[in-house]
Formats: sequence, C-alpha cells, structure tokens
Amino acid sequence: MFPQGQHPPARHGEVPAALPGAVHLPWTDLTRTVRTGMPVYPGDPAVRISPALRLAEDGVEVAHLRLGSHTGTHVDAPAHTVSGGRTVDRLRLDELVGDALVLGFEGLPADAVITAGMVAALVGDDAARVPERVLVATGWDRVFHDPEQSLHHPVLTAEAAEVLWGAGARLLGVDTLSPDPTVPPDRTVPADQPGLSVHEVFLGRDGVIVENLTGLAGLRRPDHDDPGATDRGASWSAPVWFGVFPLPVHEGDGAPARAVARPHPGSALVDGLA
Repeated sequence: MFPQGQHPPARHGEVPAALPGAVHLPWTDLTRTVRTGMPVYPGDPAVRISPALRLAEDGVEVAHLRLGSHTGTHVDAPAHTVSGGRTVDRLRLDELVGDALVLGFEGLPADAVITAGMVAALVGDDAARVPERVLVATGWDRVFHDPEQSLHHPVLTAEAAEVLWGAGARLLGVDTLSPDPTVPPDRTVPADQPGLSVHEVFLGRDGVIVENLTGLAGLRRPDHDDPGATDRGASWSAPVWFGVFPLPVHEGDGAPARAVARPHPGSALVDGLA
C-alpha cells in the first residue's frame, strides 16, 4: 500500500496516476471537435455523422461515423508516408505523453516559412532543454474553418525539422493542416517547394507527427521570467506537459486523437497557481 496522496510508479508505457506538483493545474484541450462537414485535408474523405439508432425507436442513441483516419486533430504514424512503417496501434504511450516544448511564432503571413534559424533562436544550444515532444504554435488554427485561407498556413523547412530532430525531438505537433505545404489534388507542387520533407524527417525516422492542434497560443507564459520559457515578442517558447491519445486503429496509418496540455510543474506560472 502507498500512503494517502501517493501513487505507485507507472510501469513502462503507462501514464502516471498523478504528476508531482501538478494535481491542481488547469488543462488546455487542444482538440478539434469532430462534426459533419468539418474541414479536412484536400482529397481526404468528408466527415459525416448520422443516426444509426434512435432513443425513441431503439431505446439507445448510436451514431454512424464516416470519416478518414486524418480527421480533425490526429496523429500521423510512420506508416502514413513510409512503406512498412509503424502503424498507429503500435505507437507507445511514452512517446505520446510527457514533457513538451511549445515554440510560438506570431504574426506569420500566408505561406510563411519557419526556418532553421528561427527554430534555433528559440531552442538555443542547450539540447537538454528540448524534450522528445515539440509543438509549433503559429496561430493559424484561427482560420481552420476558412477552406481557402487555411491552405496557405505557415510551414517548416526540412532544415528546421532537422534542428528539432537533432536536438532530440521525436514527436512534432502543429496547429495547421500540416508542417509541410498543403497542396490540393488538382494542383502541382511548385518546383521550389519540398513536398513532404518534414514528414520525411520525422516519419521517415520512425517519429510521430500531430496535426490540427488548436489553442497552442493559449499556453504562452504570462510571466516572461518563467524558468524554461523564452519570449522575444513575436516568438516565444514554453515548457508544458502534453498528451495525445489516438484511437488504436488496427494497422492504421493514423487516427483522430484527443490532445491536452497543462503548465509544466515547477514553472513560474505553476508556482503562481499553487
């Protein structure tokens, strides 16, 4: 038995029953609500939710869901772009849950490019500061429901992805349709654009990508003296605790997911909430 208020240590792959010092911290839900007709990546299946059983006639409510594996907030498993890559049901919980670093870039225009230099300016030379999970906040989640403008979201360069991978990141989350350029099926990728180069860096090396997160900008620290945080006006960073939970679709290339975050224990923001 463990004393009151304490919990046994989690076994490998399990989520701890409680995080030290984090019991009363507020959660931020980073998940898109799944609904009929919601925006999807160009060419993906449309979302349709319809009644399968009704309470009045059948005694229960059951919905029929028609949607693609990359609907709303979702996880890309390596199998999404890599032949024979790991499928979403084989991702481990310890990959998807734990310390994360949010990198924020505000005021980016349409089709903006997040370069290796921009990332390095926030990450710095301290590789130990970069956890296995990095989330990129562009603020472009605000135009998710605009079918044209949302296609012109900011993107990362392959070199920026390499900086993150080299610093130890193995999961990359974004608040856009993709970390790479989004090109509708009826258009061709311009010769000067690299296609799925960020996917190649992360999924090609057995990492994970999370797309269509929302609300990352709300994780920006109000206290600029917060240990572990960086604030340079238009760019900022903040350490958080993050978890993303995809449906374990058998041999799936990806799956819709619930994603949450809260302030990192020991930060100045957390101390102010205690």
